[in-house]
Amino acid sequence: MGVTGYLVERCSGAGCNSFVQIASTPSAPFADSGLTAATSYSYRVRATDAAGNLSGYSNIASGVTNGTNITVSVSPLRAGLTISQTLSITATLTNDMANQGVNWSFTSTGSATGGSFSASSSTSGIPVVFTAPFGAGVVTITATAVGDISKAATATIGVTDLSGVTTYLNNNSRQGANTQEYALTTSGNTAVNSTNFGKLFSCTVDAAIYAQPLWVPNLQIAGGTHNVVFVATERNSVYAFDADSSSCTNLWGGGKSLNPSGQTSVTSGDVACQDLTPDVGITGTPVIDTSSGTMYVVTKSKDSSSTFHQSLHALDITSGTEKFSGPKEISASVAGTGVGSSGGQVSFDPLVNNQRGALLLSGGHVIIAWASHCDNGAYHGWVMSYGASSLAQEAVFNTSPNGINSGVWMAGNGPAADASGNIYFAIGNGTFDANSGSAPNNDFGDAIVKLGAPIGGAFPVISYFRPFTLISPDNADTDQGSGGLQLLPAVGVNNHVLQAGKDGNIYVLDQSNLGGYSSSSNNVVQEIAGAVPGGMWGSPAYWNGNVYFGAAVDPGYRTCDAACLSGSDPVRAFAFDTASTATLSISPTSVTSKMYGYPGPTPTASSQGTSNGILWVLENLLFCTNFSTGCGPAVLHAYDATNLTTEFWNSSQNASDAAGNAVKFTVPVAANGKVYVGTRGNDTGAGGTSVPGELDVYGLKP
Repeated sequence: MGVTGYLVERCSGAGCNSFVQIASTPSAPFADSGLTAATSYSYRVRATDAAGNLSGYSNIASGVTNGTNITVSVSPLRAGLTISQTLSITATLTNDMANQGVNWSFTSTGSATGGSFSASSSTSGIPVVFTAPFGAGVVTITATAVGDISKAATATIGVTDLSGVTTYLNNNSRQGANTQEYALTTSGNTAVNSTNFGKLFSCTVDAAIYAQPLWVPNLQIAGGTHNVVFVATERNSVYAFDADSSSCTNLWGGGKSLNPSGQTSVTSGDVACQDLTPDVGITGTPVIDTSSGTMYVVTKSKDSSSTFHQSLHALDITSGTEKFSGPKEISASVAGTGVGSSGGQVSFDPLVNNQRGALLLSGGHVIIAWASHCDNGAYHGWVMSYGASSLAQEAVFNTSPNGINSGVWMAGNGPAADASGNIYFAIGNGTFDANSGSAPNNDFGDAIVKLGAPIGGAFPVISYFRPFTLISPDNADTDQGSGGLQLLPAVGVNNHVLQAGKDGNIYVLDQSNLGGYSSSSNNVVQEIAGAVPGGMWGSPAYWNGNVYFGAAVDPGYRTCDAACLSGSDPVRAFAFDTASTATLSISPTSVTSKMYGYPGPTPTASSQGTSNGILWVLENLLFCTNFSTGCGPAVLHAYDATNLTTEFWNSSQNASDAAGNAVKFTVPVAANGKVYVGTRGNDTGAGGTSVPGELDVYGLKP
């Protein structure tokens, strides 16, 4: 006869054998409810037919009910990912007696397309891999307990579509903001504070890092896909580190020395200047062309006969190998009778000239600028253009061919470029005769200059500006070019240039006509006298209608007591009129409570568009070399970009967050939930230490 039903028996307790029938059911499945939490139960079943015949018992099946207090936690709690980057995430449960684990899900403020888990569920302690979606946004990952769906835990993940930080201060306008930062926020689970944020790891390099680190996401390199941070040092080495790994894996297989065979980096003794010590190699920040996968970088070296060289390198960013038949030896000469000239020609001197400013890539041209070491020697400012795909020299511009000095300093900032390829830079010191009615009138000391894109082997001079209060050459030492410039956002037809130098005045200039020179007044859009009274030795940053300046008094040039040296100026925010005039507020809208000493900071900003604005400020007061008040760690600060009186965090709050010793002029780089800072490690400027250079990586704690 056929089976008509099943008799279910149960007993409770580990190893129990006293079974009691609890149900007679005509079919499967059977659900048992109302059980005691955290208790072991065993079951056996017999079949019956219409005549009441019984089968033998089934095998015994056992299980344990969950506890009454299941808890769920996930790790990491917070992170930053690039689009399609993966993250291993683990749920840990307590009182999950049946070991049922969790179900995984996620939501995103952006696109969720492409987001996935390697498994939809997992048991306690077993990780799954989350793949970030194709679109930027804030992702909330949820792990929900199977045994009690009211119990869950979440992680907050910022997913960025930032294409890279491939040039100094983020773009050719030199505005210094990453507005595609979804992981670093001002509140919530990913707020930058001492609980959520700190130093993650450090990577040792062979010398001090003066050049700004650069960052490229999702790069196919070393047999995989990595976010990569590129670091250049004063010993002419370049490193390609996995930007997210504390292993400090160099994805090129080791530090790439760019010294040609038989050559080494230069020393501070060679240049008779203690500004860069003990090594002088790569100082200007390189630039990366992600479309061709090329990094452009300038090295300074010497051979065994003490002949000095500067070279332009084009490196494949996936391997470090030289491209376009590089490196290219840099040499140039222009007609002129200025200092160091011979036979009516002024020649580029690779020893005297200091390639300090960041490189610029614009319209297929690599633009490079030079100043000097400590105003030593018969130097001039130079600007040169090389073909990005050929390394052929295209144009040469000398800032004082019939005079002296006129270096392109700008505290490490590079020339800026507008959409038409015009080039803007500021000059410090030197002869000025550009306003002279008679030729050659081509010396531009202490001026802001606009050049056209290189054409026919030359740069056309389109316009310039020089304050009427400056004395030339150099008698007052109020160099215009001590600070870097910035191209402000366009407001209607208003396209302006922003700059401040040693005189402490902020100048807003019309890009179409910078203003020229008058002996009695300045033809500028706006001048805010004494707005940054210490003088500028860095560059401004722009974010969301705000411009930020970090000024400070230079002890080498101004009278300043000890208190002044350790802190003469706050970081100041000025409002920028985005509605009509494209000018600044006359007074700061907020200032930091902290006073910053020389050289003063170059701030950078991170945000999610117009929200979660954080101003990153690197305090380099104790930079160890000439004119420093001492030698000690760089200190990274995070401020509310909407109100600088609010400081979220700084790296001196916890000993474990301390950075390596400071270097002048370097700036922090914020990308993908992390901030990268270049230092000189534990070197004090004399060399021979165990950590001659160090990249410090800060970020969200897991």
